[in-house]
Amino acid sequence: MTAFVHLAPAVHAARIRRGGLKASGEPRGVYLFPVLPSYPLTHQWLRELARRPGPRGLVAVHVRLPDDAPVTVGRYGDRSPEATTAAGAAGRIRGLGDGALGWEVFLPRAVAPAEVRRIRAVRQVAGWRYFPGAHGTAPCVCAGCVQPGTYGSRRLRERRPHPLDGPAPASRVLRERLERAEARGDTAALCATLRWYELRRRGPVERLAPLAEHPDAGVRRRLAWSVAGWSTPGADALLRTLAGDADAEVRENVAASIAYRRTPAAGALLADLARDPSAAVREAVVDGLVEREETALLAVLARDPAAAVRETVAALADDLLREAPPTEDREAAAPTEGRAAATPSATAGPPSGPTGS
Repeated sequence: MTAFVHLAPAVHAARIRRGGLKASGEPRGVYLFPVLPSYPLTHQWLRELARRPGPRGLVAVHVRLPDDAPVTVGRYGDRSPEATTAAGAAGRIRGLGDGALGWEVFLPRAVAPAEVRRIRAVRQVAGWRYFPGAHGTAPCVCAGCVQPGTYGSRRLRERRPHPLDGPAPASRVLRERLERAEARGDTAALCATLRWYELRRRGPVERLAPLAEHPDAGVRRRLAWSVAGWSTPGADALLRTLAGDADAEVRENVAASIAYRRTPAAGALLADLARDPSAAVREAVVDGLVEREETALLAVLARDPAAAVRETVAALADDLLREAPPTEDREAAAPTEGRAAATPSATAGPPSGPTGS
């Protein structure tokens, strides 16, 4: 028999005594670690598991498995763990010494109550967090590694601001940067300031609205992304103004930026942009239409004259269209490459904008 330990929430101790350890996850099973002479090494996963969501406080569940019980062993994240026996896995890890940090044993079944030998309290300070060897390493503070709202995230991001993901400077600072960039005619600085506005939930729509008429198309493209995530009143109207821009890339940015904007005005704007004369704009609309399950418009774009639009619809909406009930034929509404809209309202642009763009 080979001894292993499994770390579980303390609130589940009584249930584990009665019914053992249930198989969970995909594939289903139980993660274990062999009992070694080193206490910190045996309980190395404690701090990493304790920082994850769920009940607070962990206990060590000691189990004994037959030496020939089939298991897999490897380092976490290993897509091809080694298939072996319980005794083989314990010997493999024991031979690694301190190199066993981050290793684990996976039992592809539940642990029976008779295999649970005891449940005991453990010190909650053993082990590593984030990854073995993380202590002393500066943490990554990008938006992918530090999720807003998690414990300590705000303090960490304020102490070590990320050059791209923020946190964004204060509103007063951004306004000053905006004014200086406009006074110098520095479009690069203007775009950099607008990128910081993109990280905010609300912003000065009335202050940024004049930039929709800026002579540089790059500024107008960045403006679309800056306000697309705002809940400030007037943001939808500004996006509709940008959707009537003469530059097709500006309209394309509007279509891509509002894909996940949950307002009725954004949905109506996507429907208008689905009939844009530019194939790139119609292709950018597809993601937002899939998110809203607008099967009627997607069916029209599936017959689009541009191959790139048809391929995007097939890649993103094939399953959705297959499950959708039959709809009336809307061939008349299908956009044609290079065809201008009949009225300015076709792209929701301002009266001064070019027709159908």
